[in-house]
This record gives sequence, C-alpha cells and structure tokens, in this order.
Amino acid sequence: MSTEARETRTLHAVLGSGPAGTTLARELVRRGHPVRLVDRRADGPALDGVERFAADVSTAEGARAATAGAAVVYHCVNVGYHLQVEMMPRIQEAVLGAVEESGARLVVLDTLYPYGETRGEAMTEETPWRATSRKGRMRAELDERYLTAHREGRARVVLGRSADFVGPGVLNSSLGAAVFPGALTGGVVLGLGDIGLPHSYTNIEDVAAGLATLGEHPEGDGRVWHLPTAPAVSTREIHLMIEKRLGTPLDVTVLPEARPFGPFDEEFMAEYAEMFYQHTEPQIVDSSAFERAFGTAPTPLTQTVDATLAWYRAWLANG
Repeated sequence: MSTEARETRTLHAVLGSGPAGTTLARELVRRGHPVRLVDRRADGPALDGVERFAADVSTAEGARAATAGAAVVYHCVNVGYHLQVEMMPRIQEAVLGAVEESGARLVVLDTLYPYGETRGEAMTEETPWRATSRKGRMRAELDERYLTAHREGRARVVLGRSADFVGPGVLNSSLGAAVFPGALTGGVVLGLGDIGLPHSYTNIEDVAAGLATLGEHPEGDGRVWHLPTAPAVSTREIHLMIEKRLGTPLDVTVLPEARPFGPFDEEFMAEYAEMFYQHTEPQIVDSSAFERAFGTAPTPLTQTVDATLAWYRAWLANG
C-alpha cells in the first residue's frame, strides 16, 4: 500500500468493547475521528459517531475484516482469566498479521504483568521484565513479539500499559463492583491483600485518552508507555475518600489470600492466585515519561472517586 493511500485513511478501529474499548471509542469520536468498535456480536447500545462491527479477531479472517480500511487499530481485547494463556497469543497473531498486511498502525492496551514482582520498586518503562507467573510470562512474550515486529519494519506498533482500572463503567476490577455497590448500599466492601500498601489505579478515561494520544502521535511508536496514572496511594486511603463522601464508614472485608468471595468466583480466583503478589507488595506506576512527552496529566484520584460514585449510583438505580 502506498504512503499516499495510508495517509488518506482516517478510520480508527477499536477491537474490544469492554470498559476500555468503549471509553476509547467515545474519546476518539470526541476528537473528531470516525470510529469502528469491534466485538464478536456488535449488539451493544448505540454510541454516537461509532460504527459497531461484529468479528472474531482471534481468526485471521475476522481480524482482517475488523481492521479493513483503518488508519489506526487499537487492541483492547481481553478474555476470561482462565482463557488468557491460550487465547491472547492467538488474538495477537491474527491482529498483528492483519496490520502487517494493511499498513495500519497498532496501539496495544497492555498490563503491568511483564514486570512481575518488583518488591515495591516504582515501575517505569525501564523496569526489567522479570515475570515468573504463567500470565506474566505470556504477556512479556507477546510484548516482545510486538516490539520485534516494529523493529523489523513489519508493523508500526506502540504499547500503552495501565495499572488496575477504576472509573465509570469499570466492574471487573479490584476497585470496581467489589467496592462501590457495597459502599453505596451498606453492604460488604472487598479489599485484597494488604490495603495499607501504595497501589496505583488508572482512571479508565485516562486509559482512553492515553491510547487516543498514542494513536494520534506516531512519533511515539516502537516502545512501551505508561498511560497517565495518578500518584499511588493505599487502597485504604481510597476507602477513606469514599467514606468522606458518603458520610458513613465502610464495611470492609479483606482477603489476605486469593479465595472466592463476592464477584470473584472460584474459577477466577484459582487463576488469579499467581497474580496476587500485586496486593501483597506496593504497586507503584510512574507515568511521568508519557506526561512529559505528550503534555498531559492524570485525573486526580478525588475526581475519579467522585465520578465513579456517581456512575455506580446511576447503575444501581437502573437495576
């Protein structure tokens, strides 16, 4: 494909319609881009300015269809914890193959898993990848393949890493449906591990804005970036922020180890056990490189808590 043809395309294709993909689609529309939002069924609610598209991007045919005509592709697909080691490499192969064929740029939403245990060291983009868990090693292998494809000139790729999600629409997170519904209804609020340790959380809207920024700035390609993340505080401090806003103490139950509880069933916790170190040592993300390079800043945690409480109030009211 010629350079001229690539430059005339403006479509941004978002693969995955979970909280990250959906929030990103809205952010891209806000920035004036035509957007295609892809999942297996395309049966979600209508979003202004967004074309919903059904495709199975774990197959070469599905990935090609999902990304056809796109200038930028955002890989925000995730699968159930028990399926990740099997499915994520298959999805990578299909998506990477599709953008290699088309010439579209690829922006990948990534995790902190490749770093493994850090013993509380703040994570920067220079932190060594020392994962020993199955899912951590898998993610590191995927990331090395992405970066190798870029180095070899087969694709143009950039990775944006996020800490645990928090914010409107985020349910399946340690600071999601296990916390806010209980806080608002007087029910149990779940904490994992040592809630007195510093733990970074990334606002889902900062995830979306960060990925969109990477999609608009090809000069950032070929490397890992930490998406804008507010300075780490303890989970207990966030609980206190919630208590202050609600005017009532939270009924917090802390799990010192991975076992089924509330929204986290036995299947999930069995798979999550190897990642539970994230709650027994400080998890501190330094996103200053991104902030300097692109002139941005993360949303303050106080604003994040306010917005998340407001969203969960409406969610609970709507049943």
